[in-house]
Amino acid sequence: MTLLAALFFGLMMLGAPIAFAIGISGFSFFVMSDMIPMAIGVQQVASASQSFPLLAVPFFVLAGHMMNKTGITSRLIRCSEVLVSWMAGGMAQVCIVLSTLMGGVSGSAVADAAMEARILGPDLIRNGYSRGFTCATIAVGSLITATIPPSLGLILYGFVGNVSIGRLFLAGVVPGLLMMAFLMATVWFISKRRGYRSAATERPTWGAVGRAMWDAKWALLFPVALLVAIRGGFFTPSEVGAFAVVYAVFVGVLAHRELTWSGAMEALLHGLLDNGLIMLIIMFSGMVGYAIIFEQGPQTIAAAMLRLTSDPVLMLLLITVFLLIAGCFVEATVLVLLLTPIFLPIVRQLGVDEVHFGIVMMTMVTFGGMTPPVGVAMFAVCSLLDCPIEEYFVESLPLVAAVLALVGILIAFPQISLFLPNALM
Repeated sequence: MTLLAALFFGLMMLGAPIAFAIGISGFSFFVMSDMIPMAIGVQQVASASQSFPLLAVPFFVLAGHMMNKTGITSRLIRCSEVLVSWMAGGMAQVCIVLSTLMGGVSGSAVADAAMEARILGPDLIRNGYSRGFTCATIAVGSLITATIPPSLGLILYGFVGNVSIGRLFLAGVVPGLLMMAFLMATVWFISKRRGYRSAATERPTWGAVGRAMWDAKWALLFPVALLVAIRGGFFTPSEVGAFAVVYAVFVGVLAHRELTWSGAMEALLHGLLDNGLIMLIIMFSGMVGYAIIFEQGPQTIAAAMLRLTSDPVLMLLLITVFLLIAGCFVEATVLVLLLTPIFLPIVRQLGVDEVHFGIVMMTMVTFGGMTPPVGVAMFAVCSLLDCPIEEYFVESLPLVAAVLALVGILIAFPQISLFLPNALM
């Protein structure tokens, strides 16, 4: 295990692609082992992809790309502008609300952040918002997609930990909306102090709100239809992913009539590339996961952590701090695949609900993508808007504090996450 860990972190420091860093370090365990033949390592790569629930990932990734070609994004932007552009820092508030609405479409924080940086970022900077504040609002705001269904991270967590994906989707709704409220309040406070003006001078009428929501109805209905389909037993989470692709094509061809043949082919190409990367990481992680379990890593770590404390809240806080630090260096997908088998048995032993833990875990590992030194969403936004990382970091601190405050509340009051799944499933 020491060689595996050393190789993994060494390759990461050398800048090797994450999938190959995992694959090479994982295979080294089988090469050096006297007890396990190398063929087992190859079998673990294959078996990691042989999962019916895992089909939800490629389907939702493809659905997200299809929906981006159907005019859904532009309608959601107009809807967000009508709803919140009149508030202090109205243009920045639009970014937060759009992340919430896009969370039900894209399921990916990095995709959401990059899209907003391209479309909304230049307008914010032209209207007097500082470059660092603009980047921080877009990047940290994209964290909302970590819990709003269909979160790809929650699907992977449910797959690895054998946790109900339907309950995870329902549990993510309230924390996602609370995160939107916390971030909007922070943006409002900063904008008031700095005098960032709103895009609109008057509050919208109920008629304007109704027209904007009606125009974006197909996008707004999607997460609702997704939850209803799972709760009603019409589809499994994997089948809902396939339904999402059909829904995206229906909206693009028959409802909005904006999905062209070339647009569909481009969405298929982007979906193929994204899924290839994700599945390569998942398959190579199968070797590492087998090695960790064979060496009784979860039991060893659990025993060490339980010697520190047996209080569930304190244990969650310890794990949260660890995930916050780990998320600063390793991509969220990798952390979910590698750390879920380690931490989930610990919290189960202490009586922590596995669904509640999944929401906290996904929030923290995704949060690492918005923080230095290697946050993917941070680098994507800062590079697109030509913002120095130092300026971004300073401007992001109030938003980071708001997120951490919310995570603390979620840990202390698990019913915030569990209210909907307990009521409906």
